[in-house]
Amino acid sequence: MGKFFAGMVIGVFCLLLAGFCYVRFGFVDPRADAPVEFIERAIAMPALDAAVGRRAPETKNPLQPTEANLTAGMNIYQSDCSSCHGDPVHPHAMLANALYPRPPQFVIDAPDMPSNENFYFIAHGVRWSGMPAWKQTLSSLQIWQITTFLNQMDKLPPPMEKEWRTEASGTAGDATVEPPDSAHRYAKPQLTEAGCDMRKNVQGKRILNAICRAG
Repeated sequence: MGKFFAGMVIGVFCLLLAGFCYVRFGFVDPRADAPVEFIERAIAMPALDAAVGRRAPETKNPLQPTEANLTAGMNIYQSDCSSCHGDPVHPHAMLANALYPRPPQFVIDAPDMPSNENFYFIAHGVRWSGMPAWKQTLSSLQIWQITTFLNQMDKLPPPMEKEWRTEASGTAGDATVEPPDSAHRYAKPQLTEAGCDMRKNVQGKRILNAICRAG
């Protein structure tokens, strides 16, 4: 019996050591655009859901899905979230395949998590992914507004659906920005007023707008 137990301990130790060596010595593919492995798809997302379900406080959403709250949540989502999670114009977001693990595409598959877990995800982010902790830049009210919008995303009133599509068309657009030539690739960009307007029209991102104002 003692030899059997010792053999089990040694076997487990060898497995752990093999896993450590596999990670430590660079056998894990570091690319963000690498294909997501089946084992990771089967284990990682259920594990993440379980971890958030265990940690998210049982807090009730203090907001009602009024037009004002939905509009506020829609505007923040379109500005800060749509490039990864999609919008009516781009249901498959432009960064959908550029992050690892892949961000959920909410227009294709509407979020169905409880409000308190959605709030927890948005506020604290997800480690080892492209999801930041938005509580560093957004207030609790704004995060609840996004949460309320997510909860209603697949059942928005027709006028708001139209407004969202219009907003998505205006911020994403179909314009493209040509890459700089190699001589100026690493030079500090010179943001003229026209350049700022162009960047706003192309990207519609809050951070770029702030850079333009600073320039």
